[in-house]
Amino acid sequence: MKSIKFISLLIALAALTACQQPSTPNVNPNSNAKPNTNATNANATAPTAQTLSEVSRPQKIQDEMKTRGEQDNAAPTITVVEPKNGGSVSSSTVKVKLALSGDLKGYKPMKDMTTQMGNHIHVILDNQPYEAYYNLDTEFELRNVADGEHTLRFFPSRPWHESYKNAGAFQMVKFTVKNGGGDKSKPTTTNANQTMSNVNASQLPEGKDMQPSTAGAVDAGKPLLTYSRPKGDYKGADAENIMIDFWLMNAKLVGDGGEYRVKYSVDGGEAKFIEKWSPIWLSGWMDGKHSVKVELVDKNGNLVDNGGYNSTTQEITVIK
Repeated sequence: MKSIKFISLLIALAALTACQQPSTPNVNPNSNAKPNTNATNANATAPTAQTLSEVSRPQKIQDEMKTRGEQDNAAPTITVVEPKNGGSVSSSTVKVKLALSGDLKGYKPMKDMTTQMGNHIHVILDNQPYEAYYNLDTEFELRNVADGEHTLRFFPSRPWHESYKNAGAFQMVKFTVKNGGGDKSKPTTTNANQTMSNVNASQLPEGKDMQPSTAGAVDAGKPLLTYSRPKGDYKGADAENIMIDFWLMNAKLVGDGGEYRVKYSVDGGEAKFIEKWSPIWLSGWMDGKHSVKVELVDKNGNLVDNGGYNSTTQEITVIK
């Protein structure tokens, strides 16, 4: 009798132990998903997504405008003295010479050595990021320009890089370098060692990512969008509100009585539209690198091509 009771007790203990085994996660046998056995990961907060919103002109810039007198109502006109449009250059060094005229109202390109800012001319080789030309009385050269056809675009800018948009402010020239002897293993620079164009990406300074430079089959008689801002690094207070600005030729936006729009997107996200030719400021940027794409499109949202220049993507870095 004692043996029977002992066997019955063992059976009961075995049944109780089986009931206390950990339960198996509920997984669909037809699924390739792995069960989530990490409670900490399951409850982790997802990274905050960047949400950008359009804001008004920053107060800092509004205050600066008040100190500039009539300059922001000026209508500066650029004349390209060198290189000649349609001309040829038999050297990898290309001299740039500009003349400024028009209703200047005190506007003059010049850098303040304390702030390292000031009125300047944006100089764009092919479809690369611009470099600033601050003093037209000083020499400006492009060095190590590759053989082939190139375009240069110019327009005057304010210290915070907002372009002047009056008639005559924008100029574009095409030129050809023949037997210039440029070194394809190195980038094109200015005589001040600013990088203007990428020939060899390994030679570029950190933070200046570029695609190989091409002149593009640009037609000066067709609608043309020139990307200007944003560009480069934005740090501290300058990273709070970042401007998108561009130059338009042969095109009027729908909000100005025309038939075109400017489409932009950040990091491949939702596309938005600019319908009046004026800069916009975006707030809500997160630390890190961001790609900004700006395109000229028709009223139906279709890209208006012109030598590949009407769709431009550049990379910026935000450091808060």
